Amino acid sequence: MSDRMVDEEPVLVTHTGPKGVINDWRKFKLESMDQEVLPPSKRELLRQMSSPQKPKDACVGGFNRKMSAQEYELIKEDDEKSLRKYRKQCMQEMHEHLSFGPKFETVYDLDSGEAFLEVIEKEHRLTVVVVHIYKDGVKGCDALNSCMDCLASEYTSVKFCRIRAAATGASERFSDDVLPTLLVYKAGELLGNFLAVTQHFNEEFFATDVEAFLNEYGLLPVKECGAGVEEDEADVE
Repeated sequence: MSDRMVDEEPVLVTHTGPKGVINDWRKFKLESMDQEVLPPSKRELLRQMSSPQKPKDACVGGFNRKMSAQEYELIKEDDEKSLRKYRKQCMQEMHEHLSFGPKFETVYDLDSGEAFLEVIEKEHRLTVVVVHIYKDGVKGCDALNSCMDCLASEYTSVKFCRIRAAATGASERFSDDVLPTLLVYKAGELLGNFLAVTQHFNEEFFATDVEAFLNEYGLLPVKECGAGVEEDEADVE
């Protein structure tokens, strides 16, 4: 779910330190502006401001001077859309650098007790595994399966799985009155065991309700920024 920014988005080259961040922003702003709309004088001024290194043939006082009123007004001008794109791209690149473990974007169907045990014991130690144990025809199971599909696309670092109670090899433990059941594991350890989980929801519930429930117990990681980027992107279009 973490699509990159829209096509033709400039590649961000980051520098360390406050001055580097400011220069990155100025360069991003210049590259993301509509060059045909921006007056030539302002375009050239912003180009100069986005270059932290002084050219060899630069005139004395070119960059080693105080910011002019014209430059100050240029930085102050209303450009919220460009600023928000810059911030989102920074967050997305930081997220990519700090993300660990495999990625998943769908719900995995487990067909046996062996597959169930394997996903719990052999999955990456940093991966949260959410398993839905269900039975066709039991109230709430179909709706929860639909919610799992939605959450899997938003939490791609979480492995969402489902398995029919009869396929677990322990169907006697999962009678209709305890279904649907949600089990949550990490590094082989059981973190959450929720029997008849839909009793915690209203008659009609949605993915956001399941998400909020799991977040109450701290069982979901911070949502991938890709989803937020897409929503925010729509706000600035």
